[in-house]
Amino acid sequence: MTSKLSPIFLAAASLTVLHPAAVAAQQQAPENLLPESQAVGQYPVRPDNDVVASEPARPVRPVPPAPVAAPGDPVRTIAKEVVQQFEPAVQPWTVANAEQLATVIAGIGTEGLDPADYDELALRQAIAGGPGEQLDQVASRAFAWLVEDMRDGRTPMEARKQWFVVDPDPDRYRTGDVMAGALASGDIAGALQNLAPLHPDYAKLKAELAATPAGEASKRKLIRANMDRWRWLARDLGNQYLMTNVPEFQLRLTVNDKILRTYKTIVGKPGRTATPQLAETVEGVIFNPNWTVPQSIVKGEGLGARVLGNPGWARANGYKGWRDKETGFVTVVQQPGPGNSLGLMKLDMPNPHAIFLHDTPSRHLFNNANRALSHGCIRTERASELAITLAILAQAPKTDEERKVAAGEAVEILKSGEYTKVPFTTRMPVYITYFTMGTDIDGEMRSFKDIYGRDAPVLAALDQPRQENRARRTSEEAVEIIDDMKTT
Repeated sequence: MTSKLSPIFLAAASLTVLHPAAVAAQQQAPENLLPESQAVGQYPVRPDNDVVASEPARPVRPVPPAPVAAPGDPVRTIAKEVVQQFEPAVQPWTVANAEQLATVIAGIGTEGLDPADYDELALRQAIAGGPGEQLDQVASRAFAWLVEDMRDGRTPMEARKQWFVVDPDPDRYRTGDVMAGALASGDIAGALQNLAPLHPDYAKLKAELAATPAGEASKRKLIRANMDRWRWLARDLGNQYLMTNVPEFQLRLTVNDKILRTYKTIVGKPGRTATPQLAETVEGVIFNPNWTVPQSIVKGEGLGARVLGNPGWARANGYKGWRDKETGFVTVVQQPGPGNSLGLMKLDMPNPHAIFLHDTPSRHLFNNANRALSHGCIRTERASELAITLAILAQAPKTDEERKVAAGEAVEILKSGEYTKVPFTTRMPVYITYFTMGTDIDGEMRSFKDIYGRDAPVLAALDQPRQENRARRTSEEAVEIIDDMKTT
């Protein structure tokens, strides 16, 4: 086993040799790897307004001034309500600002949006009438719709199949605040452009759209759909993160927009076990994991009876099983080892779907062109290398020597063969996405097979009138997907 681990050790310990720019960027990264201070997928949603819409004006009750303590008096703490102030949905527009807005609407097709959605004609008519209530109403409405679509995406939630990501951007960039800033600065176009996704792939898709002739309608529509998918995610994905594109069968480890490593993946089979789209947080690495076998195999495929009836076979294959004396319930756990169905590592990323990234003993399957083979979870090529690399990054070592020490410790844990959980001191986001057009791992723009048929509803939504007051969360239920590795 030592000879097999040596290349892994060298790859992980010599990050500066293989990727000096990426490692230098990693050293400058802040201690918290997430865009802000909260975990991905855990941003609060206002319980009274779980839709994407412009915020209405809200009354703000005056707060009386705190009493002033006389000299020598003890300091008194005054309990009072803290009221957050919101910019109104309708704000005053000058003709000059409204004319800028009309120009933006006319050219919004470059962002993959449809100018017809924002009623440029009504805005032009209001401009002709001069400043006043009518112009304020029409311009504020058109601007708010542009904010929502640039920030959150135009596609309604019911067309985003198996999309369980909750976008934090409506809380970060509130519509009324963006409008107030744009009107104060006079830079209407800049305020809207500042909502566009920061990931380089969005800009590349935008360039591809500009280069695609109008006659290639199907390609232009597919580009627009995938530009919109970027808007479904947070604008800022963070400084360090994992991202896997399910139809591409690839995983990227990214540090400050530089791809540090890429890995082939095996994803869920189409149908009931298709991999859902998530934004979660990796909390640590589990080396030499055990596997609690799901009841679909223990009972449904008779593994429980075989383990209990043939202890020698069970021992040889790493299984332990027992029956509850009161309920008769049979539990089977596969112990750590090279034959374990989870391989030599799994990432600890708690989520209601029980989806995670892990190793596999069936590594020959990474040679398949079609790798939609699992029961939902994502199997990762060179998983031990990934685990060691993440363990190093999580410790944020400052020198080559510290990196070598961290890598050596991880290798020793792996060689021990014992179940070991290595928690991260910093949280790392992981994004499980679904793009059918984008740049591949070689940086080339291409399309990927729509293995789950998730393009059709998005493309259809582009042909429908723009939907107002869109839900911010999916109505689909999170279903725990059991990764039945035994069958493949």
